[in-house]
Amino acid sequence: MDALLVKEYRAGIVESTHYGHICIVNDQGEVYASAGDPHFVTFTRSAAKPLQAIPGIRAGIADYYGLNEEEIAIMAASHLAEPRHIEVLESIQRKIGVDEEQMVCAPTYPLSEDSKEHTIREQGHKRRLYHNCSGKHLGVLGYSRMQHNPEETYAEPDHPAQREILDVIAMMSGMEAERIGLGTDGCGFPVFALPLSAMANAYVKLACPDLIPDEPTRTAVRTITAAMNHYPAMVGGTRRVDTFILQDPNIVAKGGFKGVYCFGLKKERLGIALKILDGSEEEWGWVVESILQQIGYDNRRLLEGLQSEFTKDIYNDAGRKVGHAETVFKLERSR
Repeated sequence: MDALLVKEYRAGIVESTHYGHICIVNDQGEVYASAGDPHFVTFTRSAAKPLQAIPGIRAGIADYYGLNEEEIAIMAASHLAEPRHIEVLESIQRKIGVDEEQMVCAPTYPLSEDSKEHTIREQGHKRRLYHNCSGKHLGVLGYSRMQHNPEETYAEPDHPAQREILDVIAMMSGMEAERIGLGTDGCGFPVFALPLSAMANAYVKLACPDLIPDEPTRTAVRTITAAMNHYPAMVGGTRRVDTFILQDPNIVAKGGFKGVYCFGLKKERLGIALKILDGSEEEWGWVVESILQQIGYDNRRLLEGLQSEFTKDIYNDAGRKVGHAETVFKLERSR
């Protein structure tokens, strides 16, 4: 049954509601707590990006191309194409030696409103590099080039790099590859349909790589997550939930389009995955903060920061407060 997660009020009247599902697993892959259906099946979307970066990092592309931590972090990113993002992406492109037109993601304007406005004012054009998935694409293109695999089909499901990514998703989630649903993501890559419990299981392993039996994969995960924590602004950008909570070195986090959000807690050894059914992302900060409060998370500075940065007050276009939101779900502990 769908769980009511958030209510939004205007003038004291409920204006909208947001339903969804939440799953928290422990380091044994067991459901620890939930709201709604902990095994609800949905697509990972960009929450899979840290996992999709594993094959290339595991094979040594960082040393092969001389990639630094910022460049590794943006391979797991849904960036806003802010100026520093573009500098880092262009650096990767130069090091790998691929042409921007080789990427299958569509040319776009930056997601950052400031960057988009600046681009248009300067008579700039849409670029593939501005696409929020371009770091992921450059990473897989670079891996394909290093392995001498076809570059023109790097995004196809039967490409060696994509088959390896699917195997990694299966191993990290605890599912058989044949049981993972495949679709096509907005950027042209394969995208994976998994139960939230399987996504949460993957994220507890990202947070606690000692759970991964394969040493090269374990090392790759440590490299990727360290880069994400050291350079959180590369993973998202200004006022993104990912960037904000990745500043806490105890958390590994990544959101995905259509309301999917995943994060892992290192000290607590928990993996969390949630889906807001109407596909909205506006509620992520509110729901994440409520989850952390309910499990007794001890970083009060982070919790207070979430409350401040992602306020539940609702304002009109002129900045006048006109309503508020409430998180209304209660996590149920599994016995």
